[in-house]
Amino acid sequence: MQSMEEIYQSYAKLVYRFLLAQTRSPDLAEELTQETFYQAIRSVDRYDGSCAVPTWLCAIAKRVLATWRRRHPDTDDVEEIAKTVPSAEQDALAGMERLELLRMLHRCPEPYREVLYLRLFGGASFREIGAILEKTENWARVTYYRGKERLRKELSDESTSL
Repeated sequence: MQSMEEIYQSYAKLVYRFLLAQTRSPDLAEELTQETFYQAIRSVDRYDGSCAVPTWLCAIAKRVLATWRRRHPDTDDVEEIAKTVPSAEQDALAGMERLELLRMLHRCPEPYREVLYLRLFGGASFREIGAILEKTENWARVTYYRGKERLRKELSDESTSL
């Protein structure tokens, strides 16, 4: 196994993007990334190699985030989170206002929501999304496409009802 310094250099950006997609706050994602690597160092002796290192780190990041959310239950307000979101709309979503995009994503069912967050706000590649969610790269591509189509249809339905 690589040294923790090499692991940090190789995967810190991936973990950060994963957490940014989940929290939509650059400062919080940075803080949780540091906590993730702290927890990884504390538990490195329990890593058995049964999964890829990025998958192991993202699993730790999920637990770190869950702990943070339990301690801060009042921070799920989408409007407050939207203030910290960097502009990341792409493709057909390019002209939408950020807050409306977040509202639409919030209403989107899983697994579309998580894949769309990781891709649009986390900047993760389809390969990275597949690894994080323990699926294939192709599954990530198809799920992203279907989620994007759902958003397009919802947007189209809203504009025709006006």
